[in-house]
Amino acid sequence: MRYGSLENFLAEGRAALVKGPVAMIFVEDLVEVESTIRYHRDLGFVQLVVFAPSEVALDGEVEDRVHRVDYNVTADGGFDRVVNAVIEAAPEIWLYYCYNAEYLFFPFCETRSIGEMLEFHESERRGAMLAYVVDAYAGDLERFPDAVCPDAAWMDKSGYYALGRPDPATGQPRERQLDFFGGLRWRFEEHVPPDRRKIDRIALFRAKPGLQLRADHTFSDEEYNTYACPWHHNLTAAIVSFRTAKALKSNPGSKYDIRTFRWHNSVPVDWTSQQLLDLGLIEPGQWF
Repeated sequence: MRYGSLENFLAEGRAALVKGPVAMIFVEDLVEVESTIRYHRDLGFVQLVVFAPSEVALDGEVEDRVHRVDYNVTADGGFDRVVNAVIEAAPEIWLYYCYNAEYLFFPFCETRSIGEMLEFHESERRGAMLAYVVDAYAGDLERFPDAVCPDAAWMDKSGYYALGRPDPATGQPRERQLDFFGGLRWRFEEHVPPDRRKIDRIALFRAKPGLQLRADHTFSDEEYNTYACPWHHNLTAAIVSFRTAKALKSNPGSKYDIRTFRWHNSVPVDWTSQQLLDLGLIEPGQWF
């Protein structure tokens, strides 16, 4: 089903928002659009809603299995505008959002569906899940000048850290909230604005009345922004993403300064949840 605008989708596409989990995919360019859609479909999302500029063409088989909304996230308004509109239209269901050339991983995702994982997470009285955006990049930028090559991707195995997140009202760190950094945004921080250096994203969450997503990927309900409940560790996820690498190699200010993204802490991406578990980039919590 195709919709000519966000407003048209919200008026006529409510059937897509009856049962979750629902994935929202924002298409910024033509890179790995269909692989992103297919990957998340295979994870078990009940519905996929693809927000893409009208000129983006999708394979017929792919487009027939998604809700396609003509929307330019750069020109028509930010991702937060769309997510907040969907939250208002679909309270009480689980939602997820990402961009093209991004791929969600959670513990044991090869054998368990996204629905099974969220059912357990919700049983622990959690309404949201922290995800780390883990940068992926091509190892050979001469061969792949846009820095994207899923079949020969690399990532950083270390160099990740967290800082306390201060409460603006008190100046004290917020309870169970941290700002996470690392990857290409850390190694090439001179090319990244300070407000875009964090790698944490609350990418999975249960919609509810009054909930609002902010432009910094945090929510108006501060409990949604926590990495764990007060009594034990919870599940976390990761989004393996080419988005930062693409930006650094397309931005004129950084394109010619960067000859390679590889360094001594680079490792090949094997596209398994076990690799991310071994590196401590996702957490199984009490789920085994």
